[in-house]
Amino acid sequence: MEIHFSSLALVSVVILHLGLSEESISVYQATDTGPVGAGDDNVILNPRFEDGLNNWSGKGCKIELHESMEDGKIFPQTGKFFASATNRTENWNGIEQDITGRVQRKIAYQVTAVVRIHVDNVTSASVQITLWLQEPDFREQYIAIANSQVTDKEWVQLQGEFLLNGFPSRLVIYLEGPSPGTDILVNSLVVKRAEKIPASARPFSKNATFGGNIIENSHLDDGTTGWFPLGDCALRVGTGSPHVLPPMARDSLGTYESLSGRYIIVTNRSDSWMGPAQMITDKLKLYLTYQVSAWVRIGPGATGPQIVNVALSVDSQWINGGEVEFHDDKWHEIGGSFRIEKQPSNVMVYVQGPASGVDLMVSGLQIFPVNRQVRFKYLKKQIDKIRKRDIILKFSRFESSNAAHHSVTVRQIKNSFPLGSCVTRTGMDNEKFVEFLVKSFNWAVFENELKWSWTEPEEGKFNYRDADELLDLCKSYNMEVRGHCIFWEMEYAIQSWVRSLNASGLMTAVQNRLAGLLTRYKGQFRHYDVNNEMLHGSFYPDRLGKDIRANMFKTAHELDPYVTLFVNDYHVEDGSDIRSTPEKFIQQILDLQKQGAPVGGIGIQGHIDVPVGPIICSALDKLGTLGIPIWFTELDVSCPNEFVRADDLEVVLREAFAHPAVEGVILWGFWELYMSRKNSHLVNADGKINAAGKKFLSLKKEWLSHASGHIDELGEFRFRGFYGTYNVEFVSTKEKVNMTFVVDQGESPLVVSIDL
Repeated sequence: MEIHFSSLALVSVVILHLGLSEESISVYQATDTGPVGAGDDNVILNPRFEDGLNNWSGKGCKIELHESMEDGKIFPQTGKFFASATNRTENWNGIEQDITGRVQRKIAYQVTAVVRIHVDNVTSASVQITLWLQEPDFREQYIAIANSQVTDKEWVQLQGEFLLNGFPSRLVIYLEGPSPGTDILVNSLVVKRAEKIPASARPFSKNATFGGNIIENSHLDDGTTGWFPLGDCALRVGTGSPHVLPPMARDSLGTYESLSGRYIIVTNRSDSWMGPAQMITDKLKLYLTYQVSAWVRIGPGATGPQIVNVALSVDSQWINGGEVEFHDDKWHEIGGSFRIEKQPSNVMVYVQGPASGVDLMVSGLQIFPVNRQVRFKYLKKQIDKIRKRDIILKFSRFESSNAAHHSVTVRQIKNSFPLGSCVTRTGMDNEKFVEFLVKSFNWAVFENELKWSWTEPEEGKFNYRDADELLDLCKSYNMEVRGHCIFWEMEYAIQSWVRSLNASGLMTAVQNRLAGLLTRYKGQFRHYDVNNEMLHGSFYPDRLGKDIRANMFKTAHELDPYVTLFVNDYHVEDGSDIRSTPEKFIQQILDLQKQGAPVGGIGIQGHIDVPVGPIICSALDKLGTLGIPIWFTELDVSCPNEFVRADDLEVVLREAFAHPAVEGVILWGFWELYMSRKNSHLVNADGKINAAGKKFLSLKKEWLSHASGHIDELGEFRFRGFYGTYNVEFVSTKEKVNMTFVVDQGESPLVVSIDL
């Protein structure tokens, strides 16, 4: 799951955050504290049209200056004037300004525009701020800075950010988007340097009772006291539910009290949202990670699979606490997690989901803060078992009588576990970005540059230059590379010319894509994500039949037999999406294998919020039964508070490293403003490593083994260490010996002979 920007070619630009300013919480803020357009630091000349239309021009249309419109019904929000882009015949028509030479490299800029639309019979339309760039070599790109729905009733503020890494020869900013015939009205456009706001402090929760259930009368000892029906349904207590906690809660709590065997049965449900509810406002603490767990069941009368969801209403905002889908009358585990980061006025938890008329049963609902440190102690033991090996350094011609004067120092240089990051062609122009990349990672994947929409944005017009340059960069630093992706099932990610093809033309295009990509790069990528997000999209089977997916795998294998072919999808690991449960992922893989598809790897994207270790581990355990290597392929965790982000990242990395089925982890970026997800960076835009980055580096350091001491009377030095590359130094009164050796995966002790 990625934010994808289509382009004609690539230049050195990074897009930051998109959206309405009042809904955005950015780590940057504009330096201007006065009215929009005030001050001398605005890149835009004549930003509020006080000098008429000077410095402005129409992009394929006319522009006009106004004091008012519609017989005085439309006035500027601020100032005396506004402009309109009129006589628009294309979506890209709008008002523009050339800002070439006025923007500095490696400086974050915030863009703010106040806009509305004007047209008969249209009340709203999408308006976008776009940046057009052209490099000295004539490569160009159109970049979306901000986009939102705009109305004809009021002025709306759009806000986004951008940063340049290279030296474009031309730079133009403009507004576009609505359908032809719709006028775009602009009251102001401001482009200013964004100023870094103070770093967040580490949150602290007093008197946190880890593992303590905040649900009142969870065992139903007092009937339905503490519970109330949401909607016109009825609650009563039944008996016969499980006495044991659901597995994911059990793994978090360790020692636990058995459940009572009683459950709430909800009847007379006339809508899907009706179910049992409790108010929990005063029981929650900010920034704690809460795990949700329950047994759920449905009564007779359901037609087809039913979804059951634990939901939270936080000041009328819906939060998903976990969901499960089933169609039988058995008890099923439901699990999830959430976190509150702003003091709420009202928080209600409720269980909902089955169709109207279907009874709902809920047993042992638990909501408790998670003690991550206890889990980490367990994971460290698991890591020692699966990621380390006993090593015996055997020294020949060693004189045991002088053992006290001999010393051995072993230092691990590199852990062999694959840790990688996604990269972009734009990142190559930032020297500090490249420096952190090559020092911190041994694998890479291209964010967009290998996707079909990038390599062939128009039929027959290919752009492999960006991918070639990225591949050359990775090769120069001996980094292994994943290929992402050959195809993508989500229709929004497929270029228009492909969407317009009939079945015969589409099949030809698919075959050409496979042959062109895999022949060009044969032997150069270690992995390919063959058809991205097949649990969420169905563009190709809808048009070419159910066999097309397996045929993609088989053809890719024929063209490049030594590359590992992956399935790849999101929300598999967190219990938040019934479309991509581990069970559905397993069934998809089995179906592909049954059709002869050589599925060699399972890609869990890992775009995750509020991770809970046992929930992740449960998904990994289930997927691990297939015996196929699992990779986290696009890992990021998002939180505005960098310390919470660091803790979340640690949870996922430790769970991945401690699981025997996981063979690699790729982060979906690391540098602020280079991330597709907001507030997920490890390194700030100015190059400073934040708390999340420090946590990542500390884990890398923790996963290196070092040892020192003396050789025993048998001429041996023993230690247990992680797989990877080591340097050993032997020092005696007579000599000093250095050598490098590699510890590969294995169960028996590794004997390394060292000739003195």
